[in-house]
Amino acid sequence: MKNFFRPMAYAVAVAASAGFMLSAAQAADISGAGATFPYPIYAKWADAYKKETGIGLNYQSIGSGGGIKQIKAKTVTFGASDAPLSGDELKEVGLAQFPMVMGGIVPVVNIEGVEPGKLVLDGETLAKIFMGEITSWDDAAIKKLNPDLSLPSQAIAVVHRSDGSGTTYNFTYYLADVSADWKEKIGVDKAVEWPVGIGAKGNEGVANNVAQTSGSIGYVEYAYAKQNKMTYADMLNKDGKTVAPTAEAFAAAAANADWNSQPGYGVILANQPGAESWPMTAATWILVYKQPEDAAATGEALKFFDWSYKNGGKMADELDYVAMPENVVKSVEEMWAKDVVGSDGKPVYSAM
Repeated sequence: MKNFFRPMAYAVAVAASAGFMLSAAQAADISGAGATFPYPIYAKWADAYKKETGIGLNYQSIGSGGGIKQIKAKTVTFGASDAPLSGDELKEVGLAQFPMVMGGIVPVVNIEGVEPGKLVLDGETLAKIFMGEITSWDDAAIKKLNPDLSLPSQAIAVVHRSDGSGTTYNFTYYLADVSADWKEKIGVDKAVEWPVGIGAKGNEGVANNVAQTSGSIGYVEYAYAKQNKMTYADMLNKDGKTVAPTAEAFAAAAANADWNSQPGYGVILANQPGAESWPMTAATWILVYKQPEDAAATGEALKFFDWSYKNGGKMADELDYVAMPENVVKSVEEMWAKDVVGSDGKPVYSAM
């Protein structure tokens, strides 16, 4: 576990402490900040891109709320968020938004004797656990979903995000979709008033807390669970089928998404129909200014994202993310050419 989390902590620490000297030394690097959900794949793409072009990516993995604040403050070239901004929000600030990659949020647990994929949960039960209404692992509702699993009479320790988080937005969106009580009492947002549990920062913070706390449950992006060999739960989906978190299950949920139906491609993929669909599938978005003050820097950022679209599919597969479909990539490239322009009115980057 330590080997996986150390690079992220290093990147954040360097970005926060090195200040002007680092910026001057890496003037050609691309700067961005935001969601922790896609950090593993952004880091992998960045390594490959630097080897090919010599241009690095200075990405601060600080959560979607932080990323939105930083792009609005114009302290980074791009922001990253797992919660899409609405059309009105984009228009108000003058931002363009596009989806970069898809993945899945998974419940992770630390229960002695329970192996990955052996525990099954459904949305209603998950909502009651995070509301503090189900408090023990041998509760009748959990035992009903797992008749062949030996579950301990142990208190459930809930771990949730403490920072503004797109992962939380997608997680609470799903819980509100399956639970009227959750929708009424808690709602959907990047940060909510959690009834129970302890808060942790970032996907890595939640993963670390769950790993260190017996009887705990949290929610993280699947790459964090997979690379750290954490115990995840399978889920009953909207069609009543038990599904495991896999790239195929995330792709199944996204298969029929109409990306052009929402401004800024802001389609939420939670609780989609289909026997193979993972119910907590999520996309993540990039935010750039339509008329950036530093057109060259934004052009370099779009060049990196275009390279990632066209060369990063296999790397995404290896981490169980799902690359964006070709038709969506083509639509995004057309949007860049039309909407993201310099002071001369010309596109800051052309993908053609």
